[in-house]
Amino acid sequence: MALFTNHKQSRRLHRQLAPVMILPVLITLFTGVFFELVVTLDKTDEFLWLLSWHRGDFGILDLSDIYPFLNATGLLMLAISGISLWWQNNCKTRKKKISPPED
Repeated sequence: MALFTNHKQSRRLHRQLAPVMILPVLITLFTGVFFELVVTLDKTDEFLWLLSWHRGDFGILDLSDIYPFLNATGLLMLAISGISLWWQNNCKTRKKKISPPED
């Protein structure tokens, strides 16, 4: 069952969420990977700011208490809207294949 019955509504939600969510997701991804590389080089003291960014503490803007929940909520909404779009498209394709040819 599709989350939204209107395909345009699903696309609009997905299109609005994706650009907003890409920045925090990329920050989380890159800071996590780079901090792990720093750990293997045993230079963690010089790069603790990476861990702060990874947790959502951006200096003046400290979102560390809610950052994981914002990230998770945004990704969940993107997943739901993306699956909804896929499901709607998949159902349309399946109906076209099943419908009898017109004479």
